[in-house]
Amino acid sequence: MQAAAPRQRRPAFDREKGVETAKALFHARGYDAVSISDLTQALEINPPSLYAAYGSKLDLFERALQSYLSSDFLPFEKILRPGRPPAEALTDLMVAAARHYTKDPGKLGCLITETMQADDAPARELANGLAKGGRNAIRAYVAAHAPKKDVDRITDYLLLNLRGLSSYARLGYTQKKLVDCSRTAGRALDSEFA
Repeated sequence: MQAAAPRQRRPAFDREKGVETAKALFHARGYDAVSISDLTQALEINPPSLYAAYGSKLDLFERALQSYLSSDFLPFEKILRPGRPPAEALTDLMVAAARHYTKDPGKLGCLITETMQADDAPARELANGLAKGGRNAIRAYVAAHAPKKDVDRITDYLLLNLRGLSSYARLGYTQKKLVDCSRTAGRALDSEFA
């Protein structure tokens, strides 16, 4: 009688790798379009294991957003550093966004910006909360260089352009086209900070 072959054990599930896999899926499709079934298939686990590892789809998404903030978010502090001419720095921010939002065909646009439009209210609120950091950084930079009466208007102008760049990247606009648009938008800032 032949002895049974020892069973091969599956490697332990890597939760951090799972977050990265989920982040890529959420970025490619958007929060609303990713189902539990999509996640379990991509992570090669069953639904109970997903819930045991992450709590819920929203909890997993929050971890994916935190990963996005730490590794894929625009480096505001590097671009908006003190001592730079403000119109130049803010134009560079838009150009950097245009390049960043189009560099990977599987990760077009800004994951946080696009989730701010999600149908799912808790995901939308989560994204809006995380977007405050970038919004506050831009506003603080503008406030340090513009008259008080103009701070909100210029900040809104920048946010409108950044969100537009994200949306147009998702629509498939080329990097060149978005960089050109960013530079055109930046020329308006020359007169604001003249």
